[in-house]
Formats: sequence, structure tokens, C-alpha cells
Amino acid sequence: MDFHPSQLPILKTFEINEELQVSNAVSEMIKLGFSNHKSALRVLMTNEKDLAKKIGFLIMNEINFGLRKTKQERDVMYWIYHHDKSRYAMILISSKVFHELGF
Repeated sequence: MDFHPSQLPILKTFEINEELQVSNAVSEMIKLGFSNHKSALRVLMTNEKDLAKKIGFLIMNEINFGLRKTKQERDVMYWIYHHDKSRYAMILISSKVFHELGF
């Protein structure tokens, strides 16, 4: 059976449509933690390719910085895919949790 990131259990979904929303969403993600639960976090982004790339880049940079700052392990895996016709989705999960779930 092939794996698709949409099959992962989702703890919380964040909707980010502009760059200014990234910091608040990432702060909440860092507070939730990535290895404290047996599920992933999902970010829904606009389907506009250049803006989605920029948002994804900002999310990953801020997550890495936030995890380092709070001395949490930086082992986050992510996938980006077309969620529906108008949005991309980014799935973020700890690699340990991913393997514990049996994927």
C-alpha cells in the first residue's frame, strides 16, 4: 500500500493565507510540540505557487529556529501536496512519531 501524508492523524489544522500569519501559527506549533502527541500538524496554504513556496519556506525556518531556541529535538518531517483545488497542504510530524505510527 502506498503512503500519502493525508492518511496521518491530524492534531490541529492551521490556515495560512499570507506571510504575516506564519509567526503566530509557528509559535503555537512550537508550544504544542511535535513529539508530545501521536499525530501530525497540517497547514493549509493558498494555491498560488510562489506565495505557497514562500510560506512553506518561512514555516520551516521558523520551526527550526523555534525548536532550537526551546531546546526541542529538530527531527520534523514534512510533505506538501494539493489538498483541494484552491489550497496546498503541508503536513508536519516528528520522525519518531511517524515511525511509531507504523508508516
